[in-house]
Amino acid sequence: MVTMQDVAERAGVTKQTVSNVISGRVAVRPATAARVRAAIEELGYTPNLVARSLATGSTKTVGLFVPTVAGAFYADVVEAVEDVLEEHGYHLLLCTTRLDGERARRHLAGLTSRSVDALLIAGDRDLIGHLPLLADARFPVALCAWESDAPGAFPVVTIDYEHAGFLAGRHLRDLGHERVAVLASPDHGPRLAGFRRAFAADGLAVPDRAVHTATEPTIAGGFAAANAAFAADPGLTAIFATHDILALGALEAARLTGRSVPSDLSIVGHDDNPEVRLARPALTSVAIPKREMARLAIELLLRAVAKSGTPVNSLQLLRPELVVRDSTCPPGTPTT
Repeated sequence: MVTMQDVAERAGVTKQTVSNVISGRVAVRPATAARVRAAIEELGYTPNLVARSLATGSTKTVGLFVPTVAGAFYADVVEAVEDVLEEHGYHLLLCTTRLDGERARRHLAGLTSRSVDALLIAGDRDLIGHLPLLADARFPVALCAWESDAPGAFPVVTIDYEHAGFLAGRHLRDLGHERVAVLASPDHGPRLAGFRRAFAADGLAVPDRAVHTATEPTIAGGFAAANAAFAADPGLTAIFATHDILALGALEAARLTGRSVPSDLSIVGHDDNPEVRLARPALTSVAIPKREMARLAIELLLRAVAKSGTPVNSLQLLRPELVVRDSTCPPGTPTT
């Protein structure tokens, strides 16, 4: 195994000089630093990260919590975070809660011993009640993709989910829809509130009986919720699904019940994940700037790490955008 001493001898410098070049904590003449880096590359030296973290107090690792990586939304978040960390010489420690509150609690408790330099929590499901575990954390923490009331203890970079719901509702109202249903996950209150606000602006209500909770964020969950919506109001003309995956389930339910999309039933999704563009018909959806959100959140944390401080508590809301495709049209429009 190549050692730091081997690098020092090859570059004609002391071992401490090699350490200073690697850590960046002490200025080294450019010419000398260039010789050290050339020796490192020539010998294929890899720093001992454990020893380095003990010496510097830094692990060069940032933790990321997500509910799952099975869907496109959080997969994009993970990739965006990893890209930024790689640019800054950091590593990613990924934890998935898998929608299991006890699993989330165990992961959080394990991180409080400073095994990371910072922590980003993406998504609030199953984590809200466990945030007090981070009260004494010795590393900066930030939240993103946060839909419930933002806790005052941590900075939040998230989406204006209420406006996202409003965009979906306004689109359906502009098309003339009045008899609508919402397929929603239990934690999507702001999206539902925005959707209702769009109808209320025209003096119309979206009653509780028109809201159908999906027991799981899957195609099967959307399929079941859509069938419940059809049973509750056989004459409904539009559906807003608070997840694209639920909207895909609604498309299948419509097909099996003989409803043509969009002439008999318009469907709007949320997230604008890649698969909705390949659906038939292509799905109208509210696009979420998830990669930008993830990038802003992780950069906020890295700035705090660089300053050995805590990021200022703040709330940044990013604006969604409606992407209209083939799954929506005015009610009763004949198929061409």
